[in-house]
Amino acid sequence: MAGVIVQRLLSSVLVIVGALILVFFILYLLPGDPVLIMLAGAPASPETVQNLRHQLGLDQPVWVQLGTYLWDMLRGDFGRSLVSDDPVLPKIWEQFPATALLTLVSSCVAVALGVVLGVLSAIHKGRAVDLFARIVSLFGISMPTFWSGILLILIFSVQLQWLPAMGSEGVRTLILPALTLGLVGAGFIVRMVRNSMLEVLGEPFIVTLRSKGLPEQIVMYRHALRNALIPAITMVGIQIGELMAGAVVIETVFSRQGIGRLLADAITAKDLPVVQGVVFFTAIAYVVVNLLVDISYSIVDPRVRRSL
Repeated sequence: MAGVIVQRLLSSVLVIVGALILVFFILYLLPGDPVLIMLAGAPASPETVQNLRHQLGLDQPVWVQLGTYLWDMLRGDFGRSLVSDDPVLPKIWEQFPATALLTLVSSCVAVALGVVLGVLSAIHKGRAVDLFARIVSLFGISMPTFWSGILLILIFSVQLQWLPAMGSEGVRTLILPALTLGLVGAGFIVRMVRNSMLEVLGEPFIVTLRSKGLPEQIVMYRHALRNALIPAITMVGIQIGELMAGAVVIETVFSRQGIGRLLADAITAKDLPVVQGVVFFTAIAYVVVNLLVDISYSIVDPRVRRSL
């Protein structure tokens, strides 16, 4: 198992470097001059603009800028914001806990709702529970997060006045954003668990277990569900990364603090160091989650453990 983890870590480094290179070229090709944005329209001579561009290394060839950028990022030097001139790393550390909490709670909502509805939908195929689960799945997959977020604000904040619509303080302000993100993940997980469960229930070993007289609950939840969770675990890992990416929209809709909102503001201002730092942190978080998913395979399925 240790060898597998080492292989995953090595491949993860390549993924992170690839993500950094991709973001660098996307930001490099975006219209707008970061130096002029820093000056914020203040009158400046061409010499001043050129000197500032030289200080930032923006007058170097693109490959030199790329090499310097990768070397600085990989050794932990995130630079300073082009807009506020503040160090990038403290800004990210300040906002990251809020996004991590939102992603964690949203993931719990998605997994709990998705697994429960997926199992009930498979067990009661063709009944009212199955129809309800498929409607929830279709809603979560089809509806954009900004639309469903606004819809939940209209219902629970404007009409019923049960929950606050905006802010980052307290547990109550976390409920609507987490529910909005959680519905998206739950939609995919419901469909995956339902299909996996139906496939497992048609396997010969399920028929054998039932013929031996095992109680239906043991057959369903101890044998069938455990085998059906293998593909669902992969979907959970992917969805956690998607939820963290979706925090960019949700934190803007609900006016929450977090790296999602920090990223959106940095892209608007073309604040390259902040954008690159946020992407670096997000890529690391996504890689760690997928590594944990790979490890969990051996815990859920003994066959994977034996093959390792």
